[in-house]
Amino acid sequence: MSVENLPREGSCRCNRVRFSVSQPPVITMACHCTGCQKMTASAFSLSALIPASAFTVTQGCPVIGGIHGVDRHYFCPHCMSWLFTRPHGIDEFVNVRATMLENAEDYPPFMETWTSEKLPWATTPAVEHFAQLPGPEDFPRLLQAYAEFSAR
Repeated sequence: MSVENLPREGSCRCNRVRFSVSQPPVITMACHCTGCQKMTASAFSLSALIPASAFTVTQGCPVIGGIHGVDRHYFCPHCMSWLFTRPHGIDEFVNVRATMLENAEDYPPFMETWTSEKLPWATTPAVEHFAQLPGPEDFPRLLQAYAEFSAR
C-alpha cells in the first residue's frame, strides 16, 4: 500500500463501526489457527499489522468478544463483525482484519502462521510460512522482507 493512498477507511459489515488507518502495515498475514478458523467461519483470517498510533476508531464503539483471553478481539456490537485485535504484549500495534479495509486486495498476506492447523486445501500467496507463530528473533528479518515486498 503506498502512502499516497492513505488514510484508508474500514468498517464492519453493517457500517455502524468505522475506523481509519493513516500508515501502511508493517506486515500482512494469514492465520490458519483453529481459533481464527472458527472466529471467521473460514479457512483463515487475514490481518494487517498497523502501528497503534496510526489506527483510529472514527464511528461507533466496538466491543471485546471472542474467548476473552489475553488478546483483545474487537467486534461490532450490532453485526458482530470481527474488526481488529490488540495483541497482548505488543500494545504499539493493532492487528486489523484486512478484509474490513477499503481495497482489501491491496493487503495480500506476506506470511502465514499456524500452518500446522491449516486445512489441507487452503492456499494463500504468502511467501513466508510458520508452523506456529514466528519467534521474536524472526521479526527484524520479516519486517525488512515485507518492506521490500510491499515496495514492488
